[in-house]
Amino acid sequence: MHDDTGYDDTGYDGAGYDDSDYIDLDLSEVQVGDEPWRQRRFVRCRFVDADLRGLVTESCTFDECDFTGADLGDSSHRGSAFRTCMIRRATLGGATFRGCSLLGTSLIDCRLRPLVVTDCDLTLAALGRADLRKTDLSGLRLREANLVEADLREADLRGADLSGARLLHTRLEGADLRGARINPDGLVQARLTGATVDAEQALAFAVAHGLRIA
Repeated sequence: MHDDTGYDDTGYDGAGYDDSDYIDLDLSEVQVGDEPWRQRRFVRCRFVDADLRGLVTESCTFDECDFTGADLGDSSHRGSAFRTCMIRRATLGGATFRGCSLLGTSLIDCRLRPLVVTDCDLTLAALGRADLRKTDLSGLRLREANLVEADLREADLRGADLSGARLLHTRLEGADLRGARINPDGLVQARLTGATVDAEQALAFAVAHGLRIA
């Protein structure tokens, strides 16, 4: 039986229900099933401790959903949006995000590696203390993201937009920053030993540290 949200109260098994809305539901016991989730909208739903390993989503939206403790390992997401979600103490190792939005989403104390993130928007995302060593983050939008004390050693950040990102004590040793947009204060606050930068960034780094260019 379906209520006005499209939820089947006999049990949501992850199959079918395309183009449906799921609002204010506890889906902690949801079963992934064999079929991808397509064009579904979840609003303020709880996936706490849910087993979502291997989940495939296409053009789905998750607004203000709670994924605390969820297993999203080896999951795949294309064109989906996770907006203002809480992803805490979750497993994402082996997950793939392509053309997705994680606008304002918090990823706290999560297992993130290995992680594939391509052409994604992480504006305002909270990634403080995240372990993203050696991860390819090239071209990502990380505007105003919280990367305080995040470990990005040897990460590929070529062409990434880090405008306004919080980089206090962010570990960028050995990272490739060529073409990335970084505010001057970020260049001062982050740890950049051994990072690869382009000429424009080197000049900005020198100015940010009070050097005079003759």
